[in-house]
Amino acid sequence: MPVLARHDAAFDAVIFDLDGTLIDTESLSLAAGLDAFASLGAAVEVEFLHCLIGKDRPACARLIGAHRPDLDLVALNTHWRAGFDQRIASGLAAKPGALALVAALRLPLAVVTSSDRDGAIWKLERAGLATAFGHVITLDDVTCAKPAPEPYLLAATRMAVTPARCVAFEDSEAGAEAAQAAGMVVVQVPDLLPTTGRFAHHVVPDLLSGARLVGLID
Repeated sequence: MPVLARHDAAFDAVIFDLDGTLIDTESLSLAAGLDAFASLGAAVEVEFLHCLIGKDRPACARLIGAHRPDLDLVALNTHWRAGFDQRIASGLAAKPGALALVAALRLPLAVVTSSDRDGAIWKLERAGLATAFGHVITLDDVTCAKPAPEPYLLAATRMAVTPARCVAFEDSEAGAEAAQAAGMVVVQVPDLLPTTGRFAHHVVPDLLSGARLVGLID
């Protein structure tokens, strides 16, 4: 792992989204989802699953229910989770630069995710990031998930920092919208889907590029 020079005086805290930003899960979940729908005789186009990226489980359930009203959502979730677990049985990869960047930063760090707490902690453990963050804000902690700003505002409150002094790293539109609405500096690193950048201050190809751009590292 490379040693990175730090220069973090411009911010009081750094917040990361989890899936697709810190860890490489979105493509695996997408493949498992396609298989799950097909196994129930309800094959969908990949574009439909793209619209679920960045959304919490209840929001996804509403979208799926509207698209496939006769589908057994419990069975779908069971197949989907089994397929996802099978795909990461040998480990879960961090996104490029994630481990080096997290290790280099000495500011308070938090994760803000639309996953539930058990799932978020499990994925952090699998990726070797379980001890890196002082706070993990999950779906279980909020009333309104992304794209509402509540998860990011809660993270700032728990870290006792001003939102405007936080930089947030996100991959999805929903996540970037949430962080922007919270008043944070938003660095968007698109994963599976391109972005217009309308909710981001900076759009970059990878985490390290974004961290250098906002002055977190040299």
